[in-house]
Amino acid sequence: MRYRSLKNPLLLLLTAVIWGVAFVAQKDGMAYVGPFTFNCLRSFIGALTLLAALPLLDRARSRDPAFEKGSRRNILLGGAACGLALFVAANLQQYGIAMQDAATNVGKAGFITACYCALVPVAGLFIGRKSPLLVWLGAAVAVVGFFFLCLMDGVMAGQGLGLGLSDLLLMLCAFGFTAHILLIDHFSPLADGVRISCVQFFVCGLLGLPCMFLFETPVWADILDCAVPILYSGVLSCGVAYTLQIVAQKGVHPAVASLILSLESVFSVLAGYALHPEAGLTRWELIGCVLVFAAVLMVQLAPQEKMPADAV
Repeated sequence: MRYRSLKNPLLLLLTAVIWGVAFVAQKDGMAYVGPFTFNCLRSFIGALTLLAALPLLDRARSRDPAFEKGSRRNILLGGAACGLALFVAANLQQYGIAMQDAATNVGKAGFITACYCALVPVAGLFIGRKSPLLVWLGAAVAVVGFFFLCLMDGVMAGQGLGLGLSDLLLMLCAFGFTAHILLIDHFSPLADGVRISCVQFFVCGLLGLPCMFLFETPVWADILDCAVPILYSGVLSCGVAYTLQIVAQKGVHPAVASLILSLESVFSVLAGYALHPEAGLTRWELIGCVLVFAAVLMVQLAPQEKMPADAV
């Protein structure tokens, strides 16, 4: 496989790594502020980070004859659409996790959310984005892998798979991330990904601002106490990772991109192990990690360059 064909998948892999580590920051932040407050603040930080970096990025990319900013209409429309989808998905995820019973295996949330890797190829059928057989097979293997990674220990401990309101919110969150990935697939070839991402975060932050004050009671002292998680999530998870997603998805089939991005759940488990090695990794978690990595490698064998038009 040539470097050109590996560049974007590797950038998506880096995105998944940043998101996986950010899971720890998001979990820590929830101990101090509510979901709307956390997501609103990190969105504005992500937008301001990109806005400050934009002149330098433009100067560096001006040497590339293929670089185009795109029309203002596509930038604003793409950013607004992606921002709305991200606002819905991110807050559904946070509230779904917050509403889970204390005795529920927390990995259950990761499993349901990661199902967007299977929803993307299904949703793609309705908009003419067919996926090769290897992608469907990879999605199936990934879902099994996430089951082992996130749920098998809970099942073996007798917690079962009972579904409640929190699970419904998490499933709706998976649909939200599916829409987000497909929107990026549509708009990323039409305009500069950095500008789309900047607008996306301003929209996400503006939507969260009234919700933050209507449904929560943000306290300045609590915000300062979780400054590190908010800054990490704002600068790296939002400003860097979501921008990498928009830039790297250009030219990559959305179903393949969703599988690579779903590795965030694997990296969150590995990051948790790195920070708390005394907890260890169970046999089922190791099997799950191997299966998900195998699924991602599998889809890289699919004929990606012709997927948009000729995939069967």
